[in-house]
Amino acid sequence: MTPITLQDVPFEFHVEVWALTIGAIAIGLYVWRVLQPKAVAAGYEPTTRKQALLFVAAVASMWVMSDWPIHEIAEGYLYFVHMIQHLFLSMLIPALYLMATPRWLFELVLTPNSRAWKLLRGGSRPLFAGITFNALTVLLHWSVLVRLSFESGLLHFALHLLIFAAGMLMWMPILSPVAEWRIQPLPQCIYLFLMSIVPTVPSGWLIFAQDVVYRHYDTPERLWGIDVLVDQTAAGVVMKLVGGFFLWGVIFAIFIRWAYSEMLADEQQREDRLTYDDVATHFERTPAPVEPK
Repeated sequence: MTPITLQDVPFEFHVEVWALTIGAIAIGLYVWRVLQPKAVAAGYEPTTRKQALLFVAAVASMWVMSDWPIHEIAEGYLYFVHMIQHLFLSMLIPALYLMATPRWLFELVLTPNSRAWKLLRGGSRPLFAGITFNALTVLLHWSVLVRLSFESGLLHFALHLLIFAAGMLMWMPILSPVAEWRIQPLPQCIYLFLMSIVPTVPSGWLIFAQDVVYRHYDTPERLWGIDVLVDQTAAGVVMKLVGGFFLWGVIFAIFIRWAYSEMLADEQQREDRLTYDDVATHFERTPAPVEPK
């Protein structure tokens, strides 16, 4: 085993990544400066500062996770970095884009009740979205497909687009810009919990494997001296624990927000409820009527 450093990772300029990044920035500026004023004039709510920051975070994360050196490390040196890259592309970045999208923009791209609108509505229902996302998650860890994506840049790019699209579908029942497409808070918690179970299969396979699963990562030159089996185990841990903790954190946040809103609703209901003491106090404070002479 020959330890190497980041300086030994060859630089590669990814035209497709820069094209997507520049295109996303251009679209964002066009939406902000051209489309938003027209939407506000038509009566829609303006894009918030939070949505703008979420969009910037989404574009920046997409660029960092797809360009040098993350791309080169993930594909040719360390599989656990590959796993971190996929978690960003399939979970975090799609969520950021959805939270950054105002409803009026969503309806501008997909006309309500159009064929594309209805197709996306069907595809973003929890059952279909969940099965699609998890089936793709398992498929992407098939050793043959991992090797083919390593050998073909075009296939690798297509698979990244595919997991990004699947991630968008997966988050739709939770974060859709169309409020009617979202499910209720408690079903959201159950849905996300189920999303955290399926990755246990490939992650356990990686953690407990006694031999190298993906041969093209078994190279004599080891980045930072990390052993191939240690790297493989770390990839399984990242997939199960980091991905799982992220989803469980979202579940916790949804549950706390729901419980707090229910508590406020109960307090408001108690304040609005008319009790016997309220009636008695009102009569005590009301002067007796004066009898006519």
